[in-house]
Amino acid sequence: MQTPVILKTFYKGKMREYFAMPEEELHTDLGIINLGGLQEKSFGDTIKSHLGIEFTIQELRSPDFFRHARRSGAPMMPKDIGVIIANTGLCSSDCVLDAGTGSGILAIYLGKIAKKVVSYEVREEFIEVAQKNVDLARLSNIELRHGDIVAGIQKLDEKFDVVTLDTIDASKVIPHIPRVIYPGGYLAVYSPFFEQTKEIRCALEKTELAEVYTIETIEREISFTDRGTRPATARVGHTGFITIARY
Repeated sequence: MQTPVILKTFYKGKMREYFAMPEEELHTDLGIINLGGLQEKSFGDTIKSHLGIEFTIQELRSPDFFRHARRSGAPMMPKDIGVIIANTGLCSSDCVLDAGTGSGILAIYLGKIAKKVVSYEVREEFIEVAQKNVDLARLSNIELRHGDIVAGIQKLDEKFDVVTLDTIDASKVIPHIPRVIYPGGYLAVYSPFFEQTKEIRCALEKTELAEVYTIETIEREISFTDRGTRPATARVGHTGFITIARY
C-alpha cells in the first residue's frame, strides 16, 4: 500500500482519526505507529501503535481530503460542493473547467467523478499547494494551470460540459462561457457576497445561458444528548451563494 490512509480507532468512547503517509512513523497521543507495516496491509486491516492501540486502515475519500489536505485559504464547503455536483448532473463522461483552484479541494471532488478537470489559479503559491493535494489524491485526470482565467478563457480552444467558478472575477469570465461550453452544459458560480452575486446575475442576463437560479444552502447538524434533541449550537451557516445556469 503506497497511498496516504486514514487511521481510525475508538478510544474512551470517542472516534479518533489520523491522516498517515506510508513509510513514515506517526507520533500520536495514542502511541507511535510504524507505518512501514502498511506495505503489507489492505484497507480494512488493522495496525497497532507501540502502546498496543489498534487502528483500522481506511482509504482516503473526498471528505477526508477536505479535513486533512493542505490549505492555502478557505476551501468551498462540502455542502456547497454537493449542491454544484447535484445541480449540474456531473458524471463520468464530463470534462470540467474550474477556476479559482485554491487548495484544490473542489477539483478533487470533481475529479473523483468527472473524466477530466482543468483548473485555473492565478496565484503560484496556491498552485503548489493544490498540486501536492492532487498528487496525494492520486488523480491523473486533474490538470492545474497557473494563470488568470479572465485572459485564459479567451484563448481556450477546448469545450467543456461543466464550468465552475470560484473567483472574484466571475462576472468578467461569464461573457466568454458560451464559447467554451457544450450545448446543454452547466455553469456553476460560487460567490460569498450579495454584491458579487448581483454582478454575476447581471452578467448572465447578457449571455445566451438560461435556466438561471441562485440558491443558498444552510446546514445544521442535529445534537443528540440525554437532555434532548436539537440543532447543534456550533453550525455552518452562510458560506456562499451558488448560481446555476445552462447553455
